[in-house]
Parts: sequence; structure tokens; C-alpha cells
Amino acid sequence: MDPFVSFSFKIEIDGIIRAAFREVSGLDSSVDLLEYREGGDNLGSRKLPGRAKFANIVLRWGMSSDTDLYLWHRQWLTGDPAATRRGGSIVLMDRQLQEQARWNFQKAWPTRWTGPAFNAEGSELAIETLELCHEGVVRA
Repeated sequence: MDPFVSFSFKIEIDGIIRAAFREVSGLDSSVDLLEYREGGDNLGSRKLPGRAKFANIVLRWGMSSDTDLYLWHRQWLTGDPAATRRGGSIVLMDRQLQEQARWNFQKAWPTRWTGPAFNAEGSELAIETLELCHEGVVRA
């Protein structure tokens, strides 16, 4: 079986439609390690699982006239009572644009937005970045 390619993907976020993303990162989870020593056991320590942690999901896209993601972040930035946490998915597609894998995240909110860097001598795309804090990601 051939491995999947990483360049064909889409993002789905409740209530936000966005066509093209350049990069997604942060599909990461870990479990804290708790070590403790028992009395009388001088050879080592016990290792137990602690809290589960999830990295922030980072979305990068070429800047356009679409401001839905920025406005969602702005709601949180200004303390707008209408700001809501949202669920969503990152969907990996194959070369025929058929879904191959899906990572669902829950209760996300935009913790950081970064605007593009400008350089008059460059020819790169203007890239916006949004970092999503969330309460869990699961591969479906």
C-alpha cells in the first residue's frame, strides 16, 4: 500500500467556509509522565500516565478578501459575547480528491492570529496564520 501524500487536504470548521490552505500543523497529542518512588524500592521509580495534552493547530493560508477566520479571532480578542468555540476537521485527500483520513477537533477557539510579512523586493504570497486552541483531536 502506498503512503498518502500530504499536499492535498481541506479544513472544515463549523460555520466557516474556506477553500484553500497552504499548510496545517499541530496534529499532536501526548500524555504527561508522572514518576514517583515507593518507599523501600531503591531500584527505580513507578511511571504512571498523567494528563493528556494537545498541541495547538496552526493554519496558514494565502491572504485574500475572505476575512471569516480573522473576524472569528477578533471576536475573542475583543471579548465579544457572541464568540463561540467550534468543532472542525482536517481532511486528507488522495490524488483523485477522495477522502483518505480525517482528524476531528472539538471546542476550538482562535488563540493567535498573525498577519503577513511584507517585503517590496520579494515575490512570495502574503500569508496569514491562525492558531487554534482546542480540547482534543481524534483521527476518525
